[in-house]
Amino acid sequence: MDRLHEFYAVSQLENKEFLLLFGKNLRRLRKSKGFTQEELAFSIGIEISQISRIERGIINTSIGTVYQISNALKINLEEFFNFVTN
Repeated sequence: MDRLHEFYAVSQLENKEFLLLFGKNLRRLRKSKGFTQEELAFSIGIEISQISRIERGIINTSIGTVYQISNALKINLEEFFNFVTN
C-alpha cells in the first residue's frame, strides 16, 4: 500500500472513531437533560432517525445541526467535545 492510501485508511479510521465518540457524548448529554430522541428532533426540526444516526456515529452531521442541538439542550458547544484527548 502506498503512503497516500495508508494515510487515507488511517484518516478514515480516526474519523469513524471520532464520530462514534461524538455520538456517544451526544447521547449522554441528551439523556442528562431529560430529552428523548423524539423530543430533541422535534425541537430542532429534524427527523428522529437523524438523531439516532448521529448518536450511533453513522453520519457526520453539520456544525449547524450541532449548534441547534446545543441550543435545544441549553449547553455550550464545548461540552460536545469533552471526550477529545491529546
